[in-house]
Amino acid sequence: KGKAGVVRFAPASLQEQSGGKVQFRRVPVPQHRFTPLKDRWMELYKPVTENLKLDMRMNLKTRKIEIKSTKETADVGALQKAADFCNAFILGFEVQDAVALLRLDDLYVECFEVKDVKTLRGEHLSRCIGRLSGKEGKTRYTIENATRTRIVIADKHIRILGSFQNIRMARDALCALILGSPPGKVYSKLRSITARINERF
Repeated sequence: KGKAGVVRFAPASLQEQSGGKVQFRRVPVPQHRFTPLKDRWMELYKPVTENLKLDMRMNLKTRKIEIKSTKETADVGALQKAADFCNAFILGFEVQDAVALLRLDDLYVECFEVKDVKTLRGEHLSRCIGRLSGKEGKTRYTIENATRTRIVIADKHIRILGSFQNIRMARDALCALILGSPPGKVYSKLRSITARINERF
């Protein structure tokens, strides 16, 4: 009991809220991510099992990571957070970047393809992908640092990890590059936008 006879209950665990049922999430693993997953398995396994109090295993038959709730799972959003974390790694993000999805609530992953912005084929597509990364990844790093995001460019697929507003800034910069804007112009526009945001806060 709290003040003035008000009864205070402890927060219900995830299993109590689901009527004692075990809840599952499954994350499919494509063939080309099998080896990286095997190499980094413990780095993924520990935060999910120790911090979120979930069970996690790799089902080799179905080629899926299986995550399930336990009696100790307290956080209602734990299952979804763990699934997002594993999915971010499967999409190509580093474990140390993906783990932010477990710690912060307002982070998302957005995926799109070059063809969603502009239809390019052959040489034009290869040049465009090269322009997005820049020499030794310089363009990608510049956009990441200016927008506080993480970007994965895998062939014609682009994945961005960050907050909603930051993803939008990074996406706008990448789309401008796809549409043919010179990197210098994109950088200066990014600088002015980030300066405006920094003034506002």
